[in-house]
Amino acid sequence: MSTTPVAGDGGATPGIVERMGFAPGMVVQELGWGSDVDEAFRAAVEEITGEEMVDEDTDEVVEIVVLWFRDDDGDLADVLVDAIGPLADNGFIWLLTPKRGREGYVEPSDIAEAAPTAGLSQTSLSTIGADWAGARLAPRKARSDKR
Repeated sequence: MSTTPVAGDGGATPGIVERMGFAPGMVVQELGWGSDVDEAFRAAVEEITGEEMVDEDTDEVVEIVVLWFRDDDGDLADVLVDAIGPLADNGFIWLLTPKRGREGYVEPSDIAEAAPTAGLSQTSLSTIGADWAGARLAPRKARSDKR
């Protein structure tokens, strides 16, 4: 599993967002938005993609889901199963959770347990600003048809 470092003050820059897999023209869905999210990260995603992120009401197929999740947001496995629905075949989820010591912190063991239950594998980690950590989750290939 690789780790995407952040530069300087830990703020999200377009280069970091690009290394996380965001690219021009991508449709990105954002779930779990709240007043505590990292607005610099959100702005960097929209700058790189050239598009506003779509919300949970979209009918579009999306390449990436940005899922802000806090410990009291419900059952993580259920939330992840719901987030998979609109994903393109090669899509993935960036699960963003508060860092250790922050309100709403999610134990890594909770992510490690919920991801496989939802049919996902954790493939890399990233730091999102001063308050958030990211885990890249991708559908397990065994789940999809082999062509």
